[in-house]
Amino acid sequence: MAQFTVTGDIDPFLHVSLRSGEKIYCEANAMVMMEGNLELKGKMTGGLGSALMRRFANGESFFQQHIEATYGAGDCLLSPTLPGAIEVLDVGAARYLMNDGAFVAAESGVILQVRTQSLGTALFGQTGGFFLCEAGGSGKLAVSGFGSSFVLDVEPGKDIVIDNAHVIAWDAKLHYDISVTTQGGGGFLGQMINSVTSGEGVILKFSGKGKVIICSRNRNAFTSWLGKAISGAG
Repeated sequence: MAQFTVTGDIDPFLHVSLRSGEKIYCEANAMVMMEGNLELKGKMTGGLGSALMRRFANGESFFQQHIEATYGAGDCLLSPTLPGAIEVLDVGAARYLMNDGAFVAAESGVILQVRTQSLGTALFGQTGGFFLCEAGGSGKLAVSGFGSSFVLDVEPGKDIVIDNAHVIAWDAKLHYDISVTTQGGGGFLGQMINSVTSGEGVILKFSGKGKVIICSRNRNAFTSWLGKAISGAG
């Protein structure tokens, strides 16, 4: 199996080591460096229909980068779109749903599919609305958010509430509801929730058993700032 290693604390790289014949795929423009034994190709993963659906669901690029150790073992360095931490997840032990722009890279055995969601939860999607991207199959999956990352363990009877703009990915077995009513809490978990919720009041309540990966910075605020910066520069 390919080896995924996160290197660096601030704006880290994803260091991937491939043995001969192994392959990964990643978001467009993620590749920063690769050794000569590796081959890079742009492909529509899963065909035209799947590429279109992922574009609507997660705002991904139409073409993804496929890196294969065609001529022998080699290493590559990848970088996420957002300036922030990277988390490596084990797909197979669990399936994961991802927020917009969270996907960085995956082993070839990981399959990205689009899942539809109900009208009541469609407000969660920042681009597609009615669609979310789900990672199934088996292998390593790298996701990223804006700022530092933190992994929360949801347990039965211990629901957690998180600002939707701080959610990177979560276990597909978890149940989630969208709400505009914030909830308080004491102790460490309550402090974590208070530190990541925004003043907008749009939150997600997770219940069941599984992991939720969150980021410290508000992705929507960053996107808004970036848009203004680009328009101002123009």
